Amino acid sequence: MAWKILIVDDEPDIVDFIEYNLQKEDFITAKAYNGEDALRIAADFRPDLIILDVMMPQMDGIDTCRRLRQNPDLASTYIMFLTARSEEYSEIAGFEAGADDFVNKPVKPRALMSRISAIARRKSLTVDPDSNSVSHKGIKIDPSSYTVSIEDKELPFPKKEFELLYLLMSKPGKVFTREKILNKIWGESVYVVDRTIDVHIRKIREKIGDDMIQTVKGVGYKFVA
Repeated sequence: MAWKILIVDDEPDIVDFIEYNLQKEDFITAKAYNGEDALRIAADFRPDLIILDVMMPQMDGIDTCRRLRQNPDLASTYIMFLTARSEEYSEIAGFEAGADDFVNKPVKPRALMSRISAIARRKSLTVDPDSNSVSHKGIKIDPSSYTVSIEDKELPFPKKEFELLYLLMSKPGKVFTREKILNKIWGESVYVVDRTIDVHIRKIREKIGDDMIQTVKGVGYKFVA
């Protein structure tokens, strides 16, 4: 089945350019020119991927991404930011909001298609909905419903936080190196800044408690057995 992709940018020429190149590759597309429309369209369209501009008036991409991630129906949707800004802080803010990847403007069609193909491959390698639920220390993580519960209280978890917690909880006590986590969760073809893992670990700790995930200095992280 063809992937459904929502393109969000306040510049119509960029939206039309991206849409043209996606449709040449048989993707099903929808488009929006601001954050509010993106939220409404995404709720109905249920895209596999959202290509989202960072710099938009009224509601920027960061806020739009954060609100998209509040919709449980979009928990497994990939969000790729378009940005003309290369500063690391903007990428960290994007990942904190729930983004999966970044692509720099001006958009190069071949590079964009390559990045989307990499994300599609990652989707086939992420947590299988038929995988077994994992429970430990009052935390239950259920791949079939993409939910995390603590003492039977369900908590919202964006896709990457969910996958990272599932990876760590699947083998309590095992230390996962930073390289292993990056390759397993983000894949070798997707570039993320080094602090990305730390940002996601911090956000998970805010939800489940600081004592559940231990930092092994200079190596990586483990879920406390």
